[in-house]
Amino acid sequence: MRVLTWNIQWGRGADGRVDLDRVVGEIECLGTPEIICLQEVADGFSATELAGCDGRDQFAALARRLPRHRAVAGVATDMAASARRRRRFGNMILTRLPIESVRRHLLPWPADPAVRSMQRMALEVIIDTAIGPLRVMTTHLEYYSARQRAAQVECLRALHADAADHARRARPRSGSGGPYDAAIGATAAILTGDFNCGPRSPERTRLVAPFDDATPSWRDAWEAACPAVEHPLTAGVHDRVQWNDQPQSFDTVFVTEDLAGRVRAVAVDAACIASDHQPLIVDLEMHA
Repeated sequence: MRVLTWNIQWGRGADGRVDLDRVVGEIECLGTPEIICLQEVADGFSATELAGCDGRDQFAALARRLPRHRAVAGVATDMAASARRRRRFGNMILTRLPIESVRRHLLPWPADPAVRSMQRMALEVIIDTAIGPLRVMTTHLEYYSARQRAAQVECLRALHADAADHARRARPRSGSGGPYDAAIGATAAILTGDFNCGPRSPERTRLVAPFDDATPSWRDAWEAACPAVEHPLTAGVHDRVQWNDQPQSFDTVFVTEDLAGRVRAVAVDAACIASDHQPLIVDLEMHA
C-alpha cells in the first residue's frame, strides 16, 4: 500500500505557476497511491490573497481529477468571501480504500500576537485494509508560532491516545445506523503532514515520545526504513525565493509501532517543481 503526503501550496509550483493538472500528473507519476494526503488546498481565494489563485474550489477540482479515489475535505480556515461564497483552506485525504468514518479536529490556536498565524486542523479517516481498520490522519502545523505548534503537537498526542482507547474498549455495534451506534475504531494508525519543524526539533521529539499506557507510540517511517540515512529535504528545495536558500525537512509520515515493521520503502520525489514542497511516499506491506 502506497501512502503519499504532499503540501501542494494550492497548486503553486516553484516557478510561480498554479496548475492543479500538473499536481495530479505528479501524483499519477508516483503510481497514484492508495492513500493521498494533501495540505494547503484552497477554495474561494483570489490571486491577491493567495498568489496565482483564481477562486476555484480546489477540493472539488482534485476530487474530479482523481475519480477512482474517495475524497474527504478537511477545512481549517473558513471565512466569508462574499454573501454567497466562502474562502476555505485546509487539508484533504483521497483514498481508493473503503472509508468507515471521518473526523475533523480543529487544533489549538493559542493567542500569539507577535506573529501571524491561522487556524489549523487534523483530518482523520478510518479505512478498511487487508489487516483490518487503519486510522489515517493528515495535518499542517503552524509555521510562525512555536507556542502554537507545541500546543498542536500535544493535541495530536491526545487525539491519538483517545482513539486508541476507544479502539481497545469499543462497545459492540448495534446495527441501528443512528449517530449513537458504536463506530469502528483502530489502534494501528498513520499520521502524515507538513509539521513545520525538523526531525530533531523539540516538537517532533515530543510527538514520538512514549505514552504512559497501552497506546502505541509514533515512529518516523523514514527512520524505520532508513535508520542510518539523514532525513531528506522536503521544503524549499527548488523554491529559493520563499525559503531564502534554506531548504528544510518538514514533511513526514509517522506510523504506529505495530506498523513500523511493515514499512518497506520511503522516498522523496526530489525533482518535482509543482509545489514549494516535495512529495513524500511510503510503501507498506499490508498482507494479513
